[in-house]
Amino acid sequence: MTPRPSRFLIPALLLLAAIIVSLNAWLGFRAIQSLHDSEYAVAHTWQVINQVESIMSLAKDAETGSRGFLITGEERYLEPYVRARRELPEKLNHFASLTSGGPARTDLLLEMRAVLEQRLGLLQQGIDLRRSGDSERETVRSLVVSGTGKAEMDHLRRIADTMEAQQRMLLAIRSEAADQDNRKAHYIIALASVLNLLFIAFLFRYFATERSMRLAAETDAEHLAIARMEADKRANEVRALNESLEARVKERTRELETINHELEAFSYSVSHDLRAPLRTIDGFSLALEEDYQEAVDATGRDYIRRVRNGVQRMGQLIDALLQLSRITRADITQERFDMSQLTDSVAAALKEENPDRNIAFVIEPGLEAEGDARLIRVALENLLGNSVKFSSKKPDTRVEFGWDPEKKAFFVKDHGAGFDMFYAGKLFNAFNRLHGDKDFRGSGIGLATVARIIHRHHGTLWAEGMVDHGATFWFTLG
Repeated sequence: MTPRPSRFLIPALLLLAAIIVSLNAWLGFRAIQSLHDSEYAVAHTWQVINQVESIMSLAKDAETGSRGFLITGEERYLEPYVRARRELPEKLNHFASLTSGGPARTDLLLEMRAVLEQRLGLLQQGIDLRRSGDSERETVRSLVVSGTGKAEMDHLRRIADTMEAQQRMLLAIRSEAADQDNRKAHYIIALASVLNLLFIAFLFRYFATERSMRLAAETDAEHLAIARMEADKRANEVRALNESLEARVKERTRELETINHELEAFSYSVSHDLRAPLRTIDGFSLALEEDYQEAVDATGRDYIRRVRNGVQRMGQLIDALLQLSRITRADITQERFDMSQLTDSVAAALKEENPDRNIAFVIEPGLEAEGDARLIRVALENLLGNSVKFSSKKPDTRVEFGWDPEKKAFFVKDHGAGFDMFYAGKLFNAFNRLHGDKDFRGSGIGLATVARIIHRHHGTLWAEGMVDHGATFWFTLG
């Protein structure tokens, strides 16, 4: 599942959005303001040019009106002159306000103002002479044809042309600046729009991701709720099963207790009731053998000896069964003990029981184990005893005990009669013997006892062997 973003991410994104929008707005405002200033400068230049042309137009009107009056003497021709005399000062003052940006412009304006005043003064002088009568007609005529007016008007035109040329040069510069500001404004607005679109796309993707995560979280929550319901249902089922299991365990415990009591009763019966007839048979057969030895022939004495051997054999089987029963029911006391020392004591006892045999025990020192030392001793007595018993036909007996690091198990190894691996699965069953009594006497309970002890320690037991080449038994203790 995709991890959720930090809780500070959304406020940070909103702040970033505000900064980007504000920056875009400021840049756009600056671009528009610069464009407005450039366009205002262009319009101002055109206004100055138009003002120059307006002043020249008024001056021409004054010149035309005054000449018409001088020629005809009619007052109606003075209307353009009068209007020019009235409007020119205002036009010049307005032009002065428009061109107050530098000393060169001020000089030209002063020169224009002086030429206009001079020209208007001459025109007014001519008008006054024309109004005085026919006596001054020649003076007026000489004033008109003298060429002074033309020279002054040409001077005025040069001043106007110079002003207009300056303004048109300034107009070209300002128009270029306006075009640049216009392009810049378009670029900035386009860039701001792209940034805004990118940011909007990012926010859209972010909120789409948030929505998908929320939907996924809701789906997970629904699944979790369903799983929780299923878990509660399973828990109730398990609880009910536990309750029924507890009841069944109690019932089985009672059954096991009953079986244990029956086993104890059976063990008591075997120990006492079955032994009594055996003791009777053994006692009377011993009496026959000792007291009536001369009364019976050799065949009878052999029968009596066989009866006694069978009775003793039956006693040994009863003892073995009782031991297996006690091991099955015995409580296990877990403790740490010295396995090597325990094996040494079992080996010493076996040597005492077989003083006429050459038996060599090779026991690895320093081995320790955890379990019930009393039961483990019984298992070692059976394993080592079997090794000694099944090596009795060898001149020298060698029994080894140690730890196998590869198999992580204890082992007991001998070089005696061994066994056929085909019958390995029957080794640890009660009363299953792979050798007859005529070769090796035994009850058939020993290895079954060992298996019961190892299994009660939650361990494993297995064996490998070869006929006439010995056998090896491995066991673990859980």
